[in-house]
Amino acid sequence: MTTDQSASGGTHPAADPSAASGSDAPASPPPGPTTSTDAAHANPAGPASGTGGGTTPMAGAPAGTGSTDKDPATRDARGTSGRDNDRPGTGSGTGDAKAGEATNSGDASTRLGDAGAKPGAAETSDDVTTDSDVKAAAGHASTTGDGRAKDADGKDRKAGPAEAGPAEAGPAEAGPAEDGDGKDGKDGTDKAGDGTESGKAEESSKEAGKPDRWAAFASAPEPRPSWVRRAARAVGRVLIHEWTLATLGSLALAVLMTWPTLRYPLHTLPQDYWDPSLQAWQMAWSGHILLTNPAQLWQSNTFFPEDWSFAFSDTLLGYAPAGMIGTGPEAAVLRYNIMFVLAHALATLGAYALARQLGAGRIGGAVAGVSYAYAPWLLAQAGHLHVISNGGIPLALAMLARGHGYSLRHGYRPERRHDGWVYTGWLVAAWQLSLGFGIGLPFAYFLGGTVVVAAVTWYVRRTWFWAVKRPFGRRLLAADLVGGLLFAGVGALLAVPYFTVKEQHPQAERTVADIGIFSPPASGFFTAPAESRVWGELHEGARAALPWHPEMTLLPGFVLYALAAGGLFFSVWKLRHRLLLLAGVVVTMVLAMGTRFFDGTYTYVPLFEHLPGWSGLRTPGRLMLWTTLLLGLLAAGAVSAFATRVREICAERIPSWPGPWLRLATLLPLVLVIAEGLNVTPHPVVPQQPAAMRTVAGPLLVLPSSQNLDQPVMLWSTTRFQDVVNGGSGFTPHQLDEVRRVTLSFPDQTSVDYLRVLGVRNVLLMRDQIAGTPWEVTVDAPVDGLGITREEIGQVVVYRL
Repeated sequence: MTTDQSASGGTHPAADPSAASGSDAPASPPPGPTTSTDAAHANPAGPASGTGGGTTPMAGAPAGTGSTDKDPATRDARGTSGRDNDRPGTGSGTGDAKAGEATNSGDASTRLGDAGAKPGAAETSDDVTTDSDVKAAAGHASTTGDGRAKDADGKDRKAGPAEAGPAEAGPAEAGPAEDGDGKDGKDGTDKAGDGTESGKAEESSKEAGKPDRWAAFASAPEPRPSWVRRAARAVGRVLIHEWTLATLGSLALAVLMTWPTLRYPLHTLPQDYWDPSLQAWQMAWSGHILLTNPAQLWQSNTFFPEDWSFAFSDTLLGYAPAGMIGTGPEAAVLRYNIMFVLAHALATLGAYALARQLGAGRIGGAVAGVSYAYAPWLLAQAGHLHVISNGGIPLALAMLARGHGYSLRHGYRPERRHDGWVYTGWLVAAWQLSLGFGIGLPFAYFLGGTVVVAAVTWYVRRTWFWAVKRPFGRRLLAADLVGGLLFAGVGALLAVPYFTVKEQHPQAERTVADIGIFSPPASGFFTAPAESRVWGELHEGARAALPWHPEMTLLPGFVLYALAAGGLFFSVWKLRHRLLLLAGVVVTMVLAMGTRFFDGTYTYVPLFEHLPGWSGLRTPGRLMLWTTLLLGLLAAGAVSAFATRVREICAERIPSWPGPWLRLATLLPLVLVIAEGLNVTPHPVVPQQPAAMRTVAGPLLVLPSSQNLDQPVMLWSTTRFQDVVNGGSGFTPHQLDEVRRVTLSFPDQTSVDYLRVLGVRNVLLMRDQIAGTPWEVTVDAPVDGLGITREEIGQVVVYRL
C-alpha cells in the first residue's frame, strides 16, 4: 500500500486521490452539526496552519482544494499532511477543505470544515462556537466509542474532546488544539514546518463536561407547550379549516337569506300555513311514533279510519330524530322553521363540496353552492320542505366521488381512494331518499344509471380498447356493493307502503293528463316567481300567462345563465366535460317540460309509463333541480378559471397594485348570484290551537273540513295525537270525500248515524270558520232527540256522539 510521509514524521496510508488532490469530485458525506473554535491571531508571515502545516483555504473554497501557499515546497509539505489528516480516524486540524480543517478567517477565529466534511473529521458551523481550538492529532490518532481520542500507542489523551470515528459523520466536540506530539499548543510565534498553530491562541480553561460559556449567547430552547395550549392550537386549526368555514358560512347565509323565518319561529311559517303545517305534523308524528310504537309508523292518527295514511304524501322520515324533541304545535312549528333554515344551509354546503371535489376553486364552489340553494325558482317551493331539502343529493355525490378518487379536473387518482367516504356517501344518499320520493326517486334512478355507466366504461377501458390497467380494489368494490344494497334496501322498504296505497286508492296514481296540467312551457325557464325580490314584480305579466304559475316559474337565475354560458368557453373543466354538462342541462330541461315538449312522446312519457314509481310524480318541473346543479357546475368552472387568471396577473405585476382590487373582483359573481336569490316570501301566523284539541279525545272530526283547513288540524293534533278524520295530502281518499259530503247537514240524524258507524265519537265545529257555510245556520240548532250532547269550549262547539 502506498504511503505518504507526514510533516510530523509519521507514516500514514495514502489518502483517496480524490480527497488528496485538487480534484473536482466533491466529497458528499452526511451533513452534521458543526462547531467553531477560537484561534490565535494570524501570523503576518502567512496563514495559520494546523498539524502537518496544511494552510487554511479561503472561505467558500471548493472541497478538495489543497494548500493555497504559492511556494511549491511549502505547499507540498502542508498539503501532504493535510491530505493525510483527511483520512477516517485521523484527527483533523489541517487546511484541507474536504475534511474538517481549522480555517483561519479574517476575524482570527479558527473554524472547522464545512457541513460536507468527510466522516471522521471534526465539523463546525458558523453558528456554534467553543472556547478551545481544534485538537489536532499527529500520527495514527484515533477515537474510541465514547469519543476519547487515543494516540498511536493506544494511550488516552486528555479527557474532553470527542472526535468522530471512522463510522460516524455526526458532530464532534472540539477540544484544545494539540501539536504533533499530543501536547497542548502554547502561545507564541509560528515555527516553520513544526506543525504548531501559528498566531496567539487562547489558553483553554474549561474541563471536559463543563457547559460552554458561549451558550449564554445562544437563543433559549422553545419550551414544550402545555396540554391546554396544544388543545387550543388544535381547536384553532379546526376553526380555520376550509370545511369549518364553509359550514359556518352556509349557516350564516341561510339565516340571512331565509329571514324572517327565525324572527318568530314559534308562531309563523314560510310562504303559507297549509303545506308547512302538514310537514310540521309529519316530523312530529314520525318522532312520536318511533319513540312509542314503531310498528304503527305508517298507521298515522290522521285520515281516520284509513290504513297506511302516513304514506299518502312524502313523509320527511329522515327528520324523525328532530321530531323526538318537544311536543305540541309550537314545538312542531319551531322544529319546522329550524329544519327549513338548515335545509338551505345543507344545500349550499353540499353543492359547494361537489364543485370542490370535482376540481373547482373556492369561489367557484361558493357560486355553485349559492346558486343551487337560492335559485329564484325555488322561492315558489318555500312551502314544500321536501323539495327544499335537497342538499343530500350533491353531498352524497361529492362523498362518492371523493371515495372513488375521481374529479373532473384531475380524473381518476387511485391513490386518493377511500372506502370510508364511499360508505358515508351511500348512507347520505339513503337518508336523502327517506325524505321523500318527490325528488328522491329521480336521484335514485340517476345513481343507478351512473353505476351502470361507470361499470361498463371501466370494463371497456380495461379489457377492450385502451387496455388501461387501473386499480380499483376489493375494499372499494365491497363498499360499493354494501352501500348500494343498503341504499336499495331503504328504497324498497319505503316503497312498500306507497305501492300498497296505490292498490287501495287507485285515484292516487297520476295520469298523463294530470302531468300535462303541471307541465311548464319553455317560457317558464325565464320567468321568476312572485317571491323573487329582484324579478317578482317585473315578471307579473309573464306569470299571468302560465296555467299554474307556482309550479311553472322555473327561472334558475339570469346571472347563473350568463356564468354557465361563459363556462362553455372559459373554464377549468376539459372541453368534453363542458359538453357533457351542457348535454345534461338540455336533457333535464326537456324532461322538466313534461308533456310540453312534443307531447313528451319520446321524453317524459316513456319514463312515466315504464319506470316503477315515476307515475307517482305530479310535477315534472321539479326536475329543474338537476338543471340548476349542472348550470352551477358550469358556472363554477368559469369563475374558477377567472380567479386563477387574476392570481396570475397579480403575481406578474410589480408593484402588485391593482392586485387587491382584481382579487376583490373575483367575488362579484358570487355577490350577483346571492342578490338574485333574495326573496319577499311571506311568513303568516299559524292559526292558534283551540283549547278543545288539547282536551277532547278521539276519534274526532273537525268542521269545516277541506284540503287546506285540515292541514292545520293535523298540526293541532300533535299535543295528544288523538285519531282525527281530517287530513290533507297529495290526494283525497274517497272515505274523506264522503264524510265531507254527508256532514254538510250536521247535526242531523243522517250525519250522526253515519259518523257513529264510522267510529267518530266527537265533532268540533269552529265558529270562526263557518261564515258562508251551512253550519252558520245549524250551529245553534237544538240537538234534542239526536242522542248527542253539545258543549261550548271557547270558539269551538263540541258535539259528543
